[in-house]
Amino acid sequence: MFRTHTCGELRASDAGKNVTLAGWVQTVRKFGAITFVDLRDRYGITQLLFGEELNTALDAQPLGREFVLQAIGTVAERSNKNPNIPTGDIEIHISSFTILNKSAVPPFTIQDDTDGGDDLRMKYRFLDLRRNAIRKNLELRYAVNRSARNYLHENHFMDIETPFLIKSTPEGARDFVVPSRMNPGQFYALPQSPQTFKQLLMVSGYDRYYQVVKCFRDEDLRADRQPEFTQIDCEMAFVEQEDILNMFEGMVKRIFKDVKNIDYSEKVERMSWEDAMWIYGNDKPDIRFGMQIANLKSAFLKGGKIHATGELINGAGFGVFDNAETVLAIAAPGCSEYTRKQTDELTEWVKRPQIGMQGLVYIKCNTDGTYKSSVDKFYSEDKLKAIADAAGAKAGDLVLILAGREERTRKATSELRLEMGRRLGLRKDDEFKLLWVLDFPLFEYDEEGNRWVARHHPFTSPKPDQIDTMINNNPVIENAEKYLEHPYSNIKANAYDMVLNGNEIGGGSIRIYQRELQEKMFAALGMSEEEAQHKFGFLLGAFEYGAPPHGGIAYGFDRLCAILGGSESIRDFIAFPKNNSGRDVMLDAPSTIDQQQFDELQIKLDLKN
Repeated sequence: MFRTHTCGELRASDAGKNVTLAGWVQTVRKFGAITFVDLRDRYGITQLLFGEELNTALDAQPLGREFVLQAIGTVAERSNKNPNIPTGDIEIHISSFTILNKSAVPPFTIQDDTDGGDDLRMKYRFLDLRRNAIRKNLELRYAVNRSARNYLHENHFMDIETPFLIKSTPEGARDFVVPSRMNPGQFYALPQSPQTFKQLLMVSGYDRYYQVVKCFRDEDLRADRQPEFTQIDCEMAFVEQEDILNMFEGMVKRIFKDVKNIDYSEKVERMSWEDAMWIYGNDKPDIRFGMQIANLKSAFLKGGKIHATGELINGAGFGVFDNAETVLAIAAPGCSEYTRKQTDELTEWVKRPQIGMQGLVYIKCNTDGTYKSSVDKFYSEDKLKAIADAAGAKAGDLVLILAGREERTRKATSELRLEMGRRLGLRKDDEFKLLWVLDFPLFEYDEEGNRWVARHHPFTSPKPDQIDTMINNNPVIENAEKYLEHPYSNIKANAYDMVLNGNEIGGGSIRIYQRELQEKMFAALGMSEEEAQHKFGFLLGAFEYGAPPHGGIAYGFDRLCAILGGSESIRDFIAFPKNNSGRDVMLDAPSTIDQQQFDELQIKLDLKN
């Protein structure tokens, strides 16, 4: 063997042992007649001492950074101990060494505080993976994987593989397609998820299935999205929603314990989708902090969830409020002493194109009981106090108010809340808060197509008490202006998302398992009987052979790992990720193929300008 021990293994208790180490040269430091070398592998770093008798050999064949070295010697206690590394009490007095391979000068330093930019490190990802920071991320990923698998195994789930070359079916994103040489003019698709396969496995009697599986979606990319990603994909038969929630709360709590040594003993909160949208402005709220949204005025009275009425702000002659569809406010704690420069900077922040607001109104709730506002010429101090009270503000708080079109204003207020939470240090990386969001709408209305689209996917069941509403009503929308009056607009999905620190980490539903209801869902989405049969005939046919009630969930494995690792990006938790253009710059992929391959596939390339 090339080594008897790893570079992170030896301790003071090993003094006197003859050992052989192998690894990469991290640093070389010459001090007169002796040389110190730090040798690194994925387990750690050990200091090597080359005495005077070996210096001549080192002069003849000098060591460089990232050389692959085998060294034989004796473990000895260090005179100048290094408390910052586990092996810092010892060093190896080298008796012989072999350079196993030389290295070119690396394009960046292989250390935590590297001087390599993102593009350079992506190009040389095989070198970037040697850095401790990335190694720890991949170790965390492996730990999450192992913990989830152990939990699911203990709860009688079977790991069953499903195909990667499948039929193209609509699931909300573009498919990656693969041409078939043996079937000219026909294509496979790479799966966006194993959705239909896991449902078929339930029909087949495998009542607890899971898979840590690659999925593929041809979408625009960002920090938390890749064209290929990994899911912890799970399905159970003979279950209701409560069974799913309890089972997978248990899995995530187990991961917290195994990976972070956190006993998540508190009950996981539950919140309806409607409450999440009204109180936090989005369907994946970060509940590590308060700063809830107050609705001072709304044009859409969904569910009657109004936190204040328009009477507080209407009729003061301030057109920004009077003419707005909605006016939303948050109270930033302890910020009443913000300077004009700081409030102006916040105003510019909400005007950015990605936020899209025209401006910002503020009310300072001073500790002396007075109120100062950017619109105090329109509102008396008593009125400002009433608005601040409606926003839940206390003495010392700063009320921030946005007004405009309902959807844009809600999104902007949600982003402003998160930004203030970040600035005030309320979004702590070492604090974890889980939340179930429930009772999503089953359908969304597509104004352009004047039709219904599935909010989740077309296999999600309605709530049990609303199945008859779906079956007994025509899904056609006759008057687009009155779509909210259609019975389908009030149907809730038997669906659930798990949210962690403001990120959706898992989502699933109780599935449709009766043919009649599934056909009704396809019809609601605008599919003809012929189209539904062409795309999903295999599933509809399976439902005629004793399909059991079933449901499941899929966790975004990459995102879960990134959150547990304290990062906003999933890239550093994937061994070989793509960049924002979907390119692997290390492999230079995607790339062109030669004409022979086109000819074999009977494909003619016609690039449009």
